[in-house]
Amino acid sequence: MTARDPQEQFGQSFKAAMAAVRRLRGRETHRPGDLSYAQYSLLFSLAAGEALSAGELALAADVSPASATQMLEAMERAGLVKRVRSGQDKRVVLSSLTGRGREVVESRRVLFEPRWRAALAEFTDRDLVTAAAILDRVREMFDELAERPEATPPGSGTVEEKLTPAA
Repeated sequence: MTARDPQEQFGQSFKAAMAAVRRLRGRETHRPGDLSYAQYSLLFSLAAGEALSAGELALAADVSPASATQMLEAMERAGLVKRVRSGQDKRVVLSSLTGRGREVVESRRVLFEPRWRAALAEFTDRDLVTAAAILDRVREMFDELAERPEATPPGSGTVEEKLTPAA
């Protein structure tokens, strides 16, 4: 095994993680009535308790507003979400979790949170904060590329500067 440049190693690991997420997102539900990855993303976005519009939920779940609306309509029929017109703008429909929707979110959290914690258990808090800063920088780069492909590299300063509290 040859030594790799750390940035190259991170890039390959990042691509592999993104591929795993795409596989998870692309997997069809195996049983009738199962929710998709995108549907769970919508439900988890609502778990904080605030009613959100289809556009806000679409952004959070990385789906189109039309797809979010279709999924929300199906989840409303299943009793997982409640949808009401906004009192401030009647064109906007706000969605929130029902009691049953909260139960579904909690059962999913109980299933996956131990896996998440186990996967990260060997890392220190500082490791995780550093990883979060790196991922934030990568996200900024991709957002910048999406908005302005010709732009210069994002951000200034080092990860260490981001991690050091301001005096």
